[in-house]
This record gives sequence, structure tokens and C-alpha cells, in this order.
Amino acid sequence: MTFKKINAWFHLWLGLASGIIVVILSITGCVLVFKQEIKSLSSPWFHVKKSNDNDKFLPPSVLYKSVQKRLPTKQPESIWYYGENRTAQITIHESDSIVYVNPYTSEVIAMVDHEDNFHFFEEGHFNLWLPEKIGHQVVGWGTFIFFLLLISGLILWWPKKWNKKTREQSFKIKWRAKFKRVNYDLHNVLGFYSIIIAIIMAFTALMMSFTWFNKSVYWMAGGENKPRIQALSDTSSNPQSNMLAQVDKAWYKGINEIAEFNRHDILMHFPEKASDPIYVCTDMYKGTWRDVYLDQHTLEELPASNKKLRDEDLASWIRRSNYGLHVGLFAGLPTKIIYFLASLICASLPITGFYVWWGKKKKAARKTELLTLPS
Repeated sequence: MTFKKINAWFHLWLGLASGIIVVILSITGCVLVFKQEIKSLSSPWFHVKKSNDNDKFLPPSVLYKSVQKRLPTKQPESIWYYGENRTAQITIHESDSIVYVNPYTSEVIAMVDHEDNFHFFEEGHFNLWLPEKIGHQVVGWGTFIFFLLLISGLILWWPKKWNKKTREQSFKIKWRAKFKRVNYDLHNVLGFYSIIIAIIMAFTALMMSFTWFNKSVYWMAGGENKPRIQALSDTSSNPQSNMLAQVDKAWYKGINEIAEFNRHDILMHFPEKASDPIYVCTDMYKGTWRDVYLDQHTLEELPASNKKLRDEDLASWIRRSNYGLHVGLFAGLPTKIIYFLASLICASLPITGFYVWWGKKKKAARKTELLTLPS
């Protein structure tokens, strides 16, 4: 009973302290779950059609030159091929605009500010619209408190005895009861049904928020936290390489030799210096991806590159799968819908929990008032 009381006190005050943060993170998370689907429907410049079935993607150098011709004072930084019947996305060095190009014809389709409507929700989700250094910490520690609240909430939910009455109270909402009871059931029952997804979302968010947490999980899963290997091209032989020609070769290598999944969904980075590697991001599948660094001059794969996901040890697999687990991409649309509903429930928990506490506080105040009335 003492433990239960301490846990209830802990759940109450931490819940009151983190409630606003949890509501904001959950609501913005609901919106961001379907970000790509909404953008695909609302952004016509995302889509192109082949003129015939024999059309093939043009190499990065052709798209690079097309953008430079359109924007002679700007320097393309990276190019992302999104697959069949989609425009390629080119980011520009030190620019707020993203250029969308038809990968079959090299025609520039649109220039769009990267700070679209979703940028507002992303800023709220990542930083609570605060300066990044402050907001990142507030979000991180707010998520940590929420993670502890989920554990303490499960302890509070657990019935003392398992019988028909407690099962009905724990798993069913009494919709015909008074509002106070319905509110309690919404907090208690819906909180239980969403707890597994909520714990996954909170845990994976902590992996992204804190280096110490990420490294601790990695170590506990059997990984060894070694210094990061720097990806550098070998310039000792002073090779005179044509950067664009090498990027084209790296692109061909990426789609034909390196990629296993979604071969035509590939991101390339244009090196700025002779010592920079060519970055290739491929195998973008179910929220995971593979970072590959190729020597700019020899096109040999550098040690800093990721292995194939199936060849990774458990610790590295957890780290690389973290994003997909956080946003529900690991099983496609069904899990995204489940994550949306779970996130919506998470947004409601601080509100229903606050009403439970407020109702008890008012009840206690009325009791005290009645006891102090003269007889």
C-alpha cells in the first residue's frame, strides 16, 4: 500500500509537470505521422509521368547542370531520386529553397521553400517552438518523464485481484455512467490499450534526444561504443577526378550493386573538396536506410559505411531501426494508423488525468467544508 501511494503521488505530480509538453508532442506527432501522404496529395510538383515506357532516369550530372543553368549563382548540394513517376529533389547550398526536377527530362518543375506548413509542426515536435538548444532539452526531459509516467500508470492500472468485476473496470469504458466515471475510464482504459505503442514512441524518442541514453542502450544490447570512423577520400596520389562523372558512376553503382530495396529511391551528395567522399543513401525501406561512403576517386566503399541491415548485430540493428519504430513505418500504413490513434490517446491522457485530479481535489475541499460547518 505504501508503494502504491508513493507511485500514485509520483504519477500525479510528474503528470501535472509534463502535461502540456505531452499534449503538444502528441498532437504534432499525429499530424507528422501522415506527413508524406498529405504532401503527396497536396503537392502536384511531387509527381511526373513518363512519356513512354522506355523512359529512364537521367544521371545526377544532367540534373545538376540543368539546375545550374536555371540558377547560375547557386550550387546544388544533393539530389534525391524518389523512384518511378516522382520528381527528383535537389537541395541548394545555403538556400531555403528546394528544386524539383523531372528525372526523365531534366526539366525544372518547381522551386519550393523548405519551410512548408509541416515545418511549424516539426518545430513544435522537436523544440516546442523554443530556441533549439533549450527546446531540445525540454522535449527530451519531458519525454523522459512521460516514459516514467507510462510505467507508473501501468502499476496503478494493475488490479489487486483478477475477477469479472476488475476485468470489466480495467478493459471496458462505461459509456452510460456519469461524465466523471467516463473520464476516469478514458484515462485508465485507453491508457492501457495504447501503452505498448506509447512506450515504443517514448523510448525511441529518448534514443534520438540523448546521446547518453542512445549509447547506454547500444552498450546494453551488446554493442561497443567506438569512436566514429571519419569518411575521407584518399588524395595521397593527387588524382585529377571529374567530380560529376564520378558521382554518375557512384549513382550507377548505388542502384545496380549496392541497393537491395527500392533501388531507384536513392540520395546522392555532391562532394565539395577532393577529400570529401561521395555519400550514397540507399535501401530506404520501412523507416531504415543505409549510409554508404565511396572514395571520390576510386569509388571504393569506405569503412565508415553501414553494413546491410540483415548483417548488423543486435545493437546496431536497434540503432538503425529506431526511426522506423518511432514513426510506425516498420509495417506500412496499418502501423501508421495505429500510431496515429495511440498518439491521439497520449494527447488526451494529461487532460483526462488533470480532470481526475481536479475532481478529487474539489471533492476533498467539499468534505473539509462540511466538517468545518457548525452543527
